[in-house]
Amino acid sequence: MNERKITHEGEINLGSFIIPCYVLEDGTRVLSGMGMQNALKMVDDPDDPNQSGGTRLARHLNQLSLQPYLYTNKAADHYAPVICYKGNQKINGYEATILIDICDAFLQARKEIKLGDRQFVVAEQCEILVRSFAKLGLIALIDEATGYQYERERDELQKIIDAYVSEELRAWQKTFPDIYYKEIFRPRKWDFTVNGIKRRPGVVGRWTNQLIYDQLPDGVLETLRKLTPKTSSGNYKAKFFQSLSEDIGEPGLVAQLTSVISLMQISDDWDEFLTHFEKLVSRRREQIGSTKEQLEFDDPSEV
Repeated sequence: MNERKITHEGEINLGSFIIPCYVLEDGTRVLSGMGMQNALKMVDDPDDPNQSGGTRLARHLNQLSLQPYLYTNKAADHYAPVICYKGNQKINGYEATILIDICDAFLQARKEIKLGDRQFVVAEQCEILVRSFAKLGLIALIDEATGYQYERERDELQKIIDAYVSEELRAWQKTFPDIYYKEIFRPRKWDFTVNGIKRRPGVVGRWTNQLIYDQLPDGVLETLRKLTPKTSSGNYKAKFFQSLSEDIGEPGLVAQLTSVISLMQISDDWDEFLTHFEKLVSRRREQIGSTKEQLEFDDPSEV
């Protein structure tokens, strides 16, 4: 039997509950069984090992009083769990829309029969979840229609970059256009999505240092440190970019960005881009007699 492998993973944040979610190789969307169980309040204490593992969810799906509502126009194996793998880790889940089917069943049962105490709690939670998903769905549709989803992705990438780019360089980061990041991801065949971005945190920051900041003229950063005043506690009072001259400093940064983006756009893959980039850097060094060390990028097979 072929193992069903996870290609993407994330979390659905519902306020007080988080449901791990996955996409498999064949495109199947899966929710964690334990996450569903907790979100439906089928257990009192999610941390209790005797109530974890999704066992309560399976028990509710087999309750006789709920069968007419759970299986209306549905096959006998409709609620069969999905077993998938993240590397060697086995994960038990359910096809994502199963959660909506469960909610529909409990809400219909609440209308027609007297529910047990726990069943009633679950039904109340089902109503909350259905409303939450409706709101999330509407927001997602608006984001996709307006293109705002890409703004969210850019913001997520910016947070990650800020964690890896040194403090004195972060102030310039806002100068970077979206196309710069997209062109880093494209030749590596990485998904330019929130989940894709989260999987490539440190390396993008390191490459930004090497491709952009390390190529600025010698002494620029040291000069910025000297020009920017500090508070009594030793923190800088202003962003470093505010000390850049409008006629030389900022255009120099933009020019380097433009050069790098152009080289990325004419390259079919990352190796080709690095070849173009190293040629450009070598020629510049020859022209100005720079003594900066040769760049060393991470092995593409390791990131």
